[in-house]
Amino acid sequence: MEVIIKETYEEVSKFAAELIADVIRRKPRAILGLATGSTPLGTYKELIRLHKEEGLDFSRTVTFNLDEYVGLTHDHPQSYHYFMWENLFKHVNINSKNVHIPDGTAKDIPGFCRWYEEQIVKAGGLDIQLLGIGSNGHIAFNEPGSSLGSRTRVKTLDEKTRQDNARFFRNMNEVPKYAITMGIGTIMDARQLILLANGAGKADAIQKTVEGPITAMVPATIVQLHPKATICIDKAAGAKLTKEYPAEPRVLVLS
Repeated sequence: MEVIIKETYEEVSKFAAELIADVIRRKPRAILGLATGSTPLGTYKELIRLHKEEGLDFSRTVTFNLDEYVGLTHDHPQSYHYFMWENLFKHVNINSKNVHIPDGTAKDIPGFCRWYEEQIVKAGGLDIQLLGIGSNGHIAFNEPGSSLGSRTRVKTLDEKTRQDNARFFRNMNEVPKYAITMGIGTIMDARQLILLANGAGKADAIQKTVEGPITAMVPATIVQLHPKATICIDKAAGAKLTKEYPAEPRVLVLS
């Protein structure tokens, strides 16, 4: 696990976008795991810029999103289908057939979850998974107490998560209580992870994730065990870390 602390959110976003872009350049049919929420917005904005100004090609890229609220239709303004198309997909040359987002309106949700797992395997597995982190340490919608070996399934949302997300809805009653989420085991199968965080509100979760023990009560701590995980944060999110961390990734020079 490598921890990188940037000065600003914009620098975090550009770093993440370049990491993803590098995967796509090296492997045009890259399998990307994508996240939603406010944290990756800057990353998606930079990926769009790279596409429009530098020709980053998404035509063969395949994507799998982490999660989706149960019960929200694809055109609901707070659904993650809507989020992804508005904030990334409609601005790049991705093939809609290559886009996979959990279906919160599926009639057989357990069956859909099994199918989703099968599609990831069939595609060849995730080359890189983009992650955010909740203030309670969740990744995707794997709330505290989630099995560290879990697979795609329905989760009941923690009250803290619902409160954090209430700002996107008119009131708490509208915030869904359930979501489909990739499991922690699914996430850990990705060949590369990049976890982003910004702002003082994530400082506690980041300190526990980076420097605390691995525990299901802080699901993000599992990334400590991944062979190729990068945590990129701004100074505010890293304010409670007790060790020194670099602003740039390590460069291995072989003699």
